[in-house]
Amino acid sequence: MTTKTTYLSEIQTGGEAIVTKVLGHGAFRKRITEMGFVKGKKVRVIKNAPLQDPVEYEIMGYNVSLRRSEAELVEVITEEEAINISCADFQGVIDEETLKISAIEKGKVINIALVGNPNCGKTTLFNHASGSHERVGNYGGVTVDAKEATLKKDGYLFRIVDLPGTYSITEYSPEELFVRTHIMDKMPDIIVNVIDASNLERNLFLTTQLIDMNVKVVIALNMYDELENKSVRFDYNAFGEMVGIPVIPTVAKNGKGINELFDKLVEVYEDRDPNVRHIHINYGEMIEKAIRSIQTEIWKSPKIRDKVSSRYVALKLLETDKTTLNLLRKFDNFEQIKSVAEQAIVKLEKEYAEKSETIITDAKYGFIDGALKETYTVLKPDKLKSKRDFDAILTHRFWGFPIFFFFMWFMFQATFTLGSFPMDWIDAGVNALSGWVSSIMPYGPLRDLLVDGIIGGVGGVIIFLPNILILFFFISLMEDTGYMARASFIMDKLMHKIGLHGKSFIPLVMGFGCNVPAIMATRTLDNRKDRILTMVITPFMSCSARLPVYVLLISAVFLQNQGLVLFSIYLIGILLAIITALILKKVAFSKKEVPFVMELPPYRIPTLRNTTLHMWYKGQQYLRKMGSVILIASVLIWALGYFPREIDYSTDYDARMALIEADMQLTSEQKAENVNILQIDKESERQEKSYIGQMGHAIEPVMQPLGFDWKMGVSIISGLAAKEIVVSTMSVLYQADTQNESSESLQNKLKEQKHHRGSRIGEQVYTPLVSFGFMLFILIYFPCVAVIAAIKKEANWGWAVFTMVYTTGIAWLVAFAVYQIGSLVG
Repeated sequence: MTTKTTYLSEIQTGGEAIVTKVLGHGAFRKRITEMGFVKGKKVRVIKNAPLQDPVEYEIMGYNVSLRRSEAELVEVITEEEAINISCADFQGVIDEETLKISAIEKGKVINIALVGNPNCGKTTLFNHASGSHERVGNYGGVTVDAKEATLKKDGYLFRIVDLPGTYSITEYSPEELFVRTHIMDKMPDIIVNVIDASNLERNLFLTTQLIDMNVKVVIALNMYDELENKSVRFDYNAFGEMVGIPVIPTVAKNGKGINELFDKLVEVYEDRDPNVRHIHINYGEMIEKAIRSIQTEIWKSPKIRDKVSSRYVALKLLETDKTTLNLLRKFDNFEQIKSVAEQAIVKLEKEYAEKSETIITDAKYGFIDGALKETYTVLKPDKLKSKRDFDAILTHRFWGFPIFFFFMWFMFQATFTLGSFPMDWIDAGVNALSGWVSSIMPYGPLRDLLVDGIIGGVGGVIIFLPNILILFFFISLMEDTGYMARASFIMDKLMHKIGLHGKSFIPLVMGFGCNVPAIMATRTLDNRKDRILTMVITPFMSCSARLPVYVLLISAVFLQNQGLVLFSIYLIGILLAIITALILKKVAFSKKEVPFVMELPPYRIPTLRNTTLHMWYKGQQYLRKMGSVILIASVLIWALGYFPREIDYSTDYDARMALIEADMQLTSEQKAENVNILQIDKESERQEKSYIGQMGHAIEPVMQPLGFDWKMGVSIISGLAAKEIVVSTMSVLYQADTQNESSESLQNKLKEQKHHRGSRIGEQVYTPLVSFGFMLFILIYFPCVAVIAAIKKEANWGWAVFTMVYTTGIAWLVAFAVYQIGSLVG
């Protein structure tokens, strides 16, 4: 089936097409369908007016004229598109009947937009309906961009768009404006208004705005099981008849009601539901008079009312909506519309002694209250008191913080304890594969590439997959239960101190999983300064890509209190974010505080399916990196370390090894030991003089004050692309440090690393002090390229470059302080 959309305005003079769908709404839609522009009817372009507008068309045997702006709202199918649809049995001729059948086939594409409050289960419904695996969580702002999927059902193709969660479609936050723009510009056939059944009054406010827009709506009354558990009775059928919108109960987490929802969508799309009708919310005599006065002026510009309800535009103007006002500027009667609206606002505010926006909001809630009084009945007292009592403990002013930090510590400890077993199994498997390849292949560059480059590089990173999955499992658990929102609540006061509010805590915690979606999640913040400040401190949140570096070094160097060491790294990242935010607040972001408004969703028992899907989805991203960027980087790093093969050694290692072999005074064990030492020295010098060694020594003066050797410097450079490549680089570099066929793990090789030259010759490279400083450097310095791209997209290049520079500078200063002060104390 073709996905191309053609509009009547695109058909040239003399061209013919078949109508598949009429967009627009209200009076325009009614008028144009009465003229014969209905699905399956043939239309021919007769001629254009001298100024190319309007255009004369022939339909159903008579001629009509449409403006181009009106023709842009009529979808059609051409003969060429019909051939594509009917290509299986195309015989060289498309007759009118076949063209009509193709038009009907194309007309069976239904565009759906999912709209609802944050945390209403919208994305869960999207996932269940479409088979997608988008991220879900029991807090607001999880979906920060539109997600699209298709579903074939009962002969129809549903194109589903999951829009960001929003409490309304005003212009208070970016996601509200995004949702509204999508509805007005894309004009979906039907909007599925997903409503949290356990919180009807608040969720229905958005519904009243959709009613004002005069668009086709079907309500998905989601989490209906929670409504039933509250011992209340809601006559949703009567409510639907009252507001002219079908209501379908759903429980998205287990798929209940999804089939019924899509059956209803087909009915509404085909105009077969007798209860669907457009109603006007009665806002009271004075407000209605103001609306009519503005509508009268709007009607003078038909181009406005064809695409959007004049009543909706009038209401937005009364609410002093700047975006709507700017959209009207291109029309000839803009000044008149603006003047009438301003006069109406003055009269209303004088009468009600309130802001006009508040007046209309109160009227909407009055409508909701009246509708629920007729359809919603409480049967028993609130059963959720015990949950609120539970909440009182988790958000307690004293106990809240210790409980939160305990959860965080437990998460990191479990990452090590539970992850160590599968990690050892994968490590053994990688080493066994490396040994097997070494045994069956002849010595040479190809074997070295496979063993040291590909298996060593990629295998060195893949062993940390269990730790990544465990971390994501716990984060997902906190999100799904609703505890993440509580953590945001208890952190609000501290966030205020650094110039943010509790809502910023959600993107920051998301950064523990991956900084890229965390940067995108800042869109949920209402103030641009809040968004930018949160963006530039998010890289201090240690993402899962850095976790393999920590696990490797902590496992190799820190034998005691491993969970505590890991927790301290994350905690230092948080402290640095706080300090940086305090400084930036004073320097660049001095402003008034924004009130903290964030929903505390009810606690929910997470489903194993959702939690596991979330965990595995992130695991898949990690595995995809293994087969792409990390594989390429590993091969590149191996090549830079392998070549050139011909170098000038400082000593004749081969001659010295021959002398040892010929020395009759040494035992065979002593000979083997001394030869092995020379082999390691030879390989170490060869590597130092390789291309990658030359790069490492070039930056060594910068790395030496931090206690790092040249290999650590090279690993840091390679980590600019993706932090997982740091471990991959170390694995490739240290894998080649020995010529024997030992399947020694990378952890053991790090323990054995010693300086081969300089003032520290013979000393251990990876001491606890150096290792801790190295982990902090990896935590702080240059975020990966994907994060920089996200900051550039959400802010601009200036902030992206600033983030690159300042994070790297801080990383060097922190690592320098750790090593130099630690060396003095030690």
